[in-house]
Amino acid sequence: MTTKLERQSAPAPILACTVSRDVQNFDLLIEDMETLLGEGWGDLGFEEALTFLGQPDAGTLEFIALAMDSEDENNLPLLCKIIGRAIERGIKVILIAEDVTPAALHQLLRGGADEFAPYPLPEGELANAVSRLRARAEAAAVPAAEHGTKLKGGGDGILVAAQGLCGGTGTTTFAVNLAWELATVRKDAAPRVCLIDLSLQFGTVATYLDLPRREAVLELLSDIPSMDGDSFGQALVPYEDQLQVLTAPPDMLPMDMLSPTDVKALLDVAREHFDFVVVDLPKAISDWTDTVLTEAQVFFALVELDMRSAQNALRLKRALQSEDLPFEKIRFVLNHAPKFTDLQGKTRAKRMAEGLGIDFSVLLPDGGKQVQMAGDHGVPLARQAAKNPLRKEIAKLAAELYAIGQSDAEAA
Repeated sequence: MTTKLERQSAPAPILACTVSRDVQNFDLLIEDMETLLGEGWGDLGFEEALTFLGQPDAGTLEFIALAMDSEDENNLPLLCKIIGRAIERGIKVILIAEDVTPAALHQLLRGGADEFAPYPLPEGELANAVSRLRARAEAAAVPAAEHGTKLKGGGDGILVAAQGLCGGTGTTTFAVNLAWELATVRKDAAPRVCLIDLSLQFGTVATYLDLPRREAVLELLSDIPSMDGDSFGQALVPYEDQLQVLTAPPDMLPMDMLSPTDVKALLDVAREHFDFVVVDLPKAISDWTDTVLTEAQVFFALVELDMRSAQNALRLKRALQSEDLPFEKIRFVLNHAPKFTDLQGKTRAKRMAEGLGIDFSVLLPDGGKQVQMAGDHGVPLARQAAKNPLRKEIAKLAAELYAIGQSDAEAA
């Protein structure tokens, strides 16, 4: 084992480093690094890593394995700096964590860590993580023209939109998992599903599915009038070859970059090539929100059982009715709905609905920590926790939407 970077005189080049308080606390990581890289790896402490990553010699590194346990949670700001420095140098970060709180793990993953593995490491987990990193790097190196999806037109897909009426209502979680459940609702002849992230500034669909944000998205949105099926397909990123995703662009864009006409054209092309188009909308109301509302067959508005949701729902109702927009099309979704035995909570939900003059057409249970873990790992709930109550409810809703779509197709 190469224990310090001073041993770079060894014949094997240093391709990776472990970064930890004491690597001897992670003996399984040592074994996996030796199996994977032989002598081509080194070990650094936290302060050493921060210094080394700013030096030219760090340019040879492919990745760092940042290993931590509960004692290291006091050093989260330093660990975030290490991750940030690695990102600046184009070095991938694999986070290895033992007995770390979900809040700390969430902070580090949001800080830019590329992969996560629990410690003790499952058999082959480090090798699998490195393989995924390399596969993504190879995909990113392919010219844009070779990316994307070849689309078939001639369709008239169902447009499903989701918008949260305040922060933290789980809108992206809902949209991502609804799209995935629609795409996998059948084992054979599954519907073609496209998921579109229209939150141009803080969209996180790419994060929730561990997908790259590509410049092709910005190119597409910058020239909607020239868009056709081919250019739209080139901007899509597939998820497991079952779901096609138009992520938010790599950089923050002004909301008024898109006009109502642009948004309608984008949705029309998507519907032409897919059976279902699921749109994750930003919380902010823009001048094209009414375009999505008008075009959508189903428009979900997510709220929680609190005063901020009630006030925002009332403000939205007034705004839409004052403009003669189809408020009745909105299906209100109550996230973190009261459990069956929570009679007080159910009474509060009933009073809230009556006070607003609405119905809660969908009640989503609290999925617990598994929901956050799925988002952090970049996988749908069905992959992370298939028996999760929230996943089951979204799968049930997807089956209902699919059945309605089939009935409409037969009637036509």
